[in-house]
Amino acid sequence: MSFKIRQGKITDMPSVLKLIQELASFENEPDAVIVTVNDLERDGFGNTPLFKTFVAELDNEIVGMALFYPRYSTWKGPTIHLEDLIVTKSKRGLNIGNALYTKVIEYGYKKGVKRIEWVVLDWNTPAIEFYKKTGAIILDDWNTAQINEQAIKNYLESFK
Repeated sequence: MSFKIRQGKITDMPSVLKLIQELASFENEPDAVIVTVNDLERDGFGNTPLFKTFVAELDNEIVGMALFYPRYSTWKGPTIHLEDLIVTKSKRGLNIGNALYTKVIEYGYKKGVKRIEWVVLDWNTPAIEFYKKTGAIILDDWNTAQINEQAIKNYLESFK
Protein backbone atom coordinates (compact mmCIF):
# COMPACT_ATOMS: atom_id res chain seq x y z
CA MET A 1 0.00 0.00 0.00
CA SER A 2 1.45 3.28 -1.09
CA PHE A 3 0.24 6.52 0.43
CA LYS A 4 1.15 10.12 -0.22
CA ILE A 5 1.46 13.07 2.09
CA ARG A 6 0.39 16.43 0.71
CA GLN A 7 -0.75 19.83 1.89
CA GLY A 8 -4.42 19.88 2.82
CA LYS A 9 -6.93 21.60 0.55
CA ILE A 10 -10.26 23.19 1.35
CA THR A 11 -12.03 20.22 -0.24
CA ASP A 12 -10.32 17.92 2.29
CA MET A 13 -12.01 19.52 5.29
CA PRO A 14 -14.95 17.07 5.52
CA SER A 15 -12.44 14.22 5.78
CA VAL A 16 -10.30 16.21 8.22
CA LEU A 17 -13.35 16.76 10.43
CA LYS A 18 -14.08 13.02 10.43
CA LEU A 19 -10.53 12.38 11.59
CA ILE A 20 -10.85 15.04 14.29
CA GLN A 21 -14.03 13.31 15.49
CA GLU A 22 -12.28 9.95 15.46
CA LEU A 23 -9.47 11.39 17.57
CA ALA A 24 -11.97 12.86 20.03
CA SER A 25 -13.53 9.41 20.44
CA PHE A 26 -10.09 7.85 20.94
CA GLU A 27 -9.40 10.45 23.64
CA ASN A 28 -12.73 9.60 25.35
CA GLU A 29 -14.28 12.96 24.40
CA PRO A 30 -16.65 11.97 21.56
CA ASP A 31 -19.03 14.90 22.15
CA ALA A 32 -16.37 17.59 22.59
CA VAL A 33 -15.96 18.52 18.90
CA ILE A 34 -18.06 21.56 18.02
CA VAL A 35 -16.02 22.77 15.04
CA THR A 36 -17.74 22.33 11.67
CA VAL A 37 -16.56 21.84 8.11
CA ASN A 38 -17.49 25.48 7.47
CA ASP A 39 -15.31 26.55 10.43
CA LEU A 40 -12.36 24.57 9.09
CA GLU A 41 -12.81 25.96 5.59
CA ARG A 42 -13.08 29.55 6.82
CA ASP A 43 -10.32 29.34 9.41
CA GLY A 44 -7.85 27.37 7.33
CA PHE A 45 -8.38 28.93 3.94
CA GLY A 46 -9.62 32.49 4.50
CA ASN A 47 -7.67 35.72 4.04
CA THR A 48 -5.61 35.04 7.16
CA PRO A 49 -5.40 31.26 7.59
CA LEU A 50 -5.19 30.20 11.23
CA PHE A 51 -3.76 26.74 10.56
CA LYS A 52 -2.22 24.45 7.97
CA THR A 53 -2.78 20.78 7.38
CA PHE A 54 -0.97 17.90 5.82
CA VAL A 55 -3.08 14.94 4.83
CA ALA A 56 -2.23 11.33 4.09
CA GLU A 57 -3.98 9.93 1.06
CA LEU A 58 -4.31 6.23 0.33
CA ASP A 59 -6.33 4.96 -2.63
CA ASN A 60 -7.85 8.44 -3.10
CA GLU A 61 -9.06 8.47 0.51
CA ILE A 62 -7.76 10.71 3.28
CA VAL A 63 -6.68 8.40 6.08
CA GLY A 64 -4.60 10.72 8.24
CA MET A 65 -3.88 14.34 8.95
CA ALA A 66 -1.70 16.73 10.90
CA LEU A 67 -3.08 20.16 11.80
CA PHE A 68 -0.68 22.83 13.06
CA TYR A 69 -0.29 26.57 13.40
CA PRO A 70 2.36 29.20 14.18
CA ARG A 71 3.07 30.39 17.70
CA TYR A 72 5.64 32.66 19.21
CA SER A 73 7.78 31.93 22.24
CA THR A 74 9.01 34.93 24.22
CA TRP A 75 12.10 32.88 25.04
CA LYS A 76 12.81 31.23 21.69
CA GLY A 77 11.01 33.13 18.91
CA PRO A 78 8.89 31.48 16.21
CA THR A 79 7.50 28.03 16.99
CA ILE A 80 4.82 25.70 15.64
CA HIS A 81 2.08 24.06 17.65
CA LEU A 82 1.03 20.65 16.34
CA GLU A 83 -2.61 20.55 17.41
CA ASP A 84 -3.56 17.10 16.15
CA LEU A 85 -2.01 14.20 14.30
CA ILE A 86 -4.22 11.23 13.58
CA VAL A 87 -4.35 8.20 11.35
CA THR A 88 -7.65 6.41 11.04
CA LYS A 89 -7.62 3.23 13.11
CA SER A 90 -7.83 0.80 10.19
CA LYS A 91 -4.72 2.31 8.58
CA ARG A 92 -2.41 2.45 11.59
CA GLY A 93 0.81 0.47 11.38
CA LEU A 94 1.53 1.57 7.79
CA ASN A 95 4.01 4.30 8.82
CA ILE A 96 1.51 7.03 7.90
CA GLY A 97 1.69 8.74 11.28
CA ASN A 98 5.47 8.84 11.11
CA ALA A 99 5.30 10.33 7.61
CA LEU A 100 2.87 13.05 8.72
CA TYR A 101 5.01 13.83 11.76
CA THR A 102 8.12 14.02 9.59
CA LYS A 103 6.38 16.36 7.16
CA VAL A 104 5.50 18.77 9.98
CA ILE A 105 9.08 18.60 11.30
CA GLU A 106 10.45 19.31 7.81
CA TYR A 107 8.04 22.22 7.38
CA GLY A 108 9.11 23.72 10.69
CA TYR A 109 12.77 23.28 9.88
CA LYS A 110 12.36 25.03 6.52
CA LYS A 111 10.51 27.88 8.25
CA GLY A 112 13.32 28.24 10.77
CA VAL A 113 11.22 27.65 13.86
CA LYS A 114 13.00 27.21 17.16
CA ARG A 115 10.61 24.61 18.52
CA ILE A 116 7.66 22.42 17.59
CA GLU A 117 5.36 21.60 20.46
CA TRP A 118 2.23 19.60 21.12
CA VAL A 119 0.31 17.94 23.93
CA VAL A 120 0.06 14.19 24.40
CA LEU A 121 -2.18 12.46 26.93
CA ASP A 122 -0.24 10.77 29.71
CA TRP A 123 -1.96 7.43 29.04
CA ASN A 124 -1.07 7.38 25.33
CA THR A 125 2.08 5.34 25.91
CA PRO A 126 2.67 4.33 22.26
CA ALA A 127 2.65 7.99 21.18
CA ILE A 128 4.89 9.04 24.08
CA GLU A 129 7.43 6.32 23.27
CA PHE A 130 7.37 7.25 19.57
CA TYR A 131 7.95 10.93 20.32
CA LYS A 132 10.80 10.15 22.71
CA LYS A 133 12.51 8.04 20.02
CA THR A 134 12.44 11.07 17.71
CA GLY A 135 14.23 13.25 20.24
CA ALA A 136 11.17 14.97 21.68
CA ILE A 137 11.19 15.82 25.37
CA ILE A 138 8.03 15.04 27.33
CA LEU A 139 7.64 17.76 29.95
CA ASP A 140 6.34 16.28 33.19
CA ASP A 141 6.58 19.50 35.16
CA TRP A 142 4.20 21.63 33.06
CA ASN A 143 0.42 21.46 33.23
CA THR A 144 -1.83 22.49 30.38
CA ALA A 145 -4.21 25.27 31.36
CA GLN A 146 -7.38 26.12 29.44
CA ILE A 147 -10.27 28.49 29.88
CA ASN A 148 -13.36 27.59 27.87
CA GLU A 149 -15.86 29.93 26.22
CA GLN A 150 -18.29 29.98 29.14
CA ALA A 151 -15.53 30.55 31.68
CA ILE A 152 -14.18 33.42 29.55
CA LYS A 153 -17.62 35.03 29.57
CA ASN A 154 -18.06 34.47 33.30
CA TYR A 155 -14.64 35.90 34.08
CA LEU A 156 -15.19 39.05 32.02
CA GLU A 157 -18.68 39.56 33.46
CA SER A 158 -17.21 39.42 36.97
CA PHE A 159 -15.67 42.86 36.30
CA LYS A 160 -18.94 44.51 35.38
